[in-house]
Amino acid sequence: MTAMYRTRDAQSRCIGLVTYLLKRAMTRIVRGPSVVAIGIGPLCPIQPPLLRECAPRGICARPAGLHGLMADSMRRWEMGGIGRDALRLREVAIPQPRAGEVLIKVAAVALNHRDKMVIETGRGLPLQFPFTPGSDLAGTVVAIGDSVTRFAADDQVISVCTPDWLDGARPGDARTPSYWTLGGFYPGVLAEYVALPQDWIVRAPRTLSAAEASTLPVAGLTAWFALVERGHVRAGDVVLVEGTGGVALFGVQIAKMHGAEVIVSGSADKLDRVTQLGADHVVDRRSVDWADTILAITGDRGVDHVLELVGGAHLGKAAQVVAVGGHIHLIGALDGFEVSTPVMPILMKDITIHGIGTGHRRALTELVSAIDSTGTKPIVGARHPFDDLPAALDHLDRGPFGKIVVDVG
Repeated sequence: MTAMYRTRDAQSRCIGLVTYLLKRAMTRIVRGPSVVAIGIGPLCPIQPPLLRECAPRGICARPAGLHGLMADSMRRWEMGGIGRDALRLREVAIPQPRAGEVLIKVAAVALNHRDKMVIETGRGLPLQFPFTPGSDLAGTVVAIGDSVTRFAADDQVISVCTPDWLDGARPGDARTPSYWTLGGFYPGVLAEYVALPQDWIVRAPRTLSAAEASTLPVAGLTAWFALVERGHVRAGDVVLVEGTGGVALFGVQIAKMHGAEVIVSGSADKLDRVTQLGADHVVDRRSVDWADTILAITGDRGVDHVLELVGGAHLGKAAQVVAVGGHIHLIGALDGFEVSTPVMPILMKDITIHGIGTGHRRALTELVSAIDSTGTKPIVGARHPFDDLPAALDHLDRGPFGKIVVDVG
């Protein structure tokens, strides 16, 4: 770009810049980012500062387009059926955002156990093949459709796992509670670009990398929703966290953020790292005197909150160590989808059991604000390249410390 575009009056330099860009793009002008770098209207991907000054909602250009055409295709992981063997990395057309949608260039996708279960079993969901798994993205808005008001090009965003749940009570009724999630009911985000309704995303924390931000939509929000939205954790409470996976480590960080005392139950080989994260006490989950150890730590008072991430018969062990009037936040099902517990501790100690299946969008925005204000950094256990999703799933099988993230672009 020559100096004349910096020295002319505003009207002249805008006309000159537009002419220059049109010539460089040859003669093809299209909407959106899929064919060439120049576009007209709100679907244009990225506006350089001078173009933004000239016409904030008018003509815009992707900087790379000054050097020619850009690709009109992308890569996306698809399930051709149930099972890991049915996963395929395919080249498909970049989607175009419709009215009310934004196009996101995906930078990172965090994996959850639910993603693995969808791939391996389908979880009884009405999947339509080919189906793209994954729910937790961080990326950049590169184009917007008509009527989009909440976001603009260049905004850094993360996805909302349960996009129809904006606030308040979860949608659905007693027969059919909503499980309309990304990568479950709706197609997922393991792709280089995705087009999503503007209500299905929120702004990412300013203080996190894309890999770190991608861990918030399920793991971060689940821990936040349990302890803050449902449990109203406060300073001085005692919180027992089971495990050292993504939700568990967020539980430690969020509990400490609110001034709680934290006990972590986990594998002996990972407990030192949890202490470094801020846990006040650690207990080997295989200890034969597990309940007695936890009760001794609390002086027999018990814990105010349990993040119950194991499920199965372990719910009964959690009930043993909860304080009178305490809370069990039932989140995980690592030991199976059938839970069991003696009923007397539940009755006699007036225990509240919360079923936690992620949370709503409003809570996610509050988590983002808390992350930015406290400087909390999510724990990313490992990062895998986009074309090696099977290795990332294998790593998830091994029980990582922290979150597994797939780097997309």
